[in-house]
Amino acid sequence: MTTLPLPTLFSRALTTASKATNLPTVDDDTQELIQSAVADLKELDRRVAALSLFSSNEVLEDISTRNLVYLFARYVLAEVQNRMKTTDRDERMTVLKQTQVYLRSFIHDLDTYCLVPEVDRALYAQSASSIKDAAKRREVKIKQFKAEKDLRARIEAVRKRRKQIPVGDLSQSDFDLIRSLLPSTVSPQVSNEDDDEDDSETDEILREAVLLLLRLNYAQAYSQLESMDQELELLRNAPPPRLGPPSDNRKNKLKEQDDMWKLDTKSPAGESGPLFDSNGKPLRPFTILPAGAADRTRLQSQVFGPGHRLPTMSIDEYLKIEQERGNILTGGGPQSEEQPTSSEQLAMDSETDGTIFGDVKSEEKRQKDEQWAQFKDANPRGAGNTMNRG
Repeated sequence: MTTLPLPTLFSRALTTASKATNLPTVDDDTQELIQSAVADLKELDRRVAALSLFSSNEVLEDISTRNLVYLFARYVLAEVQNRMKTTDRDERMTVLKQTQVYLRSFIHDLDTYCLVPEVDRALYAQSASSIKDAAKRREVKIKQFKAEKDLRARIEAVRKRRKQIPVGDLSQSDFDLIRSLLPSTVSPQVSNEDDDEDDSETDEILREAVLLLLRLNYAQAYSQLESMDQELELLRNAPPPRLGPPSDNRKNKLKEQDDMWKLDTKSPAGESGPLFDSNGKPLRPFTILPAGAADRTRLQSQVFGPGHRLPTMSIDEYLKIEQERGNILTGGGPQSEEQPTSSEQLAMDSETDGTIFGDVKSEEKRQKDEQWAQFKDANPRGAGNTMNRG
């Protein structure tokens, strides 16, 4: 089998992972894409390690832009492996732990080359869920969000300089964004007179885009680690699964009691036989009313007899009487909303200049405002709140 070049292998893995991004994780077709992408990414990680593209003895300036993109490999591997379908708790915990290993390795590589500024490293390393103070926890989350938003804006600006689709385009995933930085997918920009200067400028823009995207993935890796720690804690505290079909003794007991009092068939003893057996179970249907027809007719004739209170008027007659008594409110609706309130009407009347009526209303409005100001001075806001101290 022919060995694929590293850019081609990485591009194939990113393309497969991008196809599975918007598909349901539980589908078999999606899992086939994920398994294929994981296999390619593991092969890529193995070959990168065998070629010793990255060494702790080097600094960031020693790494070429062409090789710098392979720092994304373990982050992409963690993202894809996290979407693998699992069937039980232990299997999911195994996947989460392996994914955390890849993410921590990615973070370690970036820390080795001091790719992320010290201030950002300290900010992203803070776990918001471990902070008990709600105000401080909120402040940390806001700072992390603003830092990530600033990185996205800078990446979008660099992509516009490279004449690519903006980052905010919903049709592209993070995997497509990384794939656009691979050497095989980078197309030359508008050429200048001097080709060497053009290549140098293109490499500089490409390197800036790679470094900014690595810093963004660095922040996302810390966020993913925090979420996985919380999921692992839930899985450890989850009750163990039951072995075999669940047995509900209470449900079976209720069914037995229901069957004991249910009469599905007629008793062979007929209507003249005994009503109950020795255990108290009824043997035939029965009625509580008297069995004689004359007694039933007599009881039926007493229903709604003169001793009961029957209606003496209709509902419309009752509502009419209540309206005459003034017990029914009228008005409201859209017409009521268009009418001004008493305060609004007073304000409009006070604006009628040159009339006695306007002067009277203006004085009335002034007195009302003065009374309201005096009330607010005597009753400042929050004065009645005792903070549950009695």
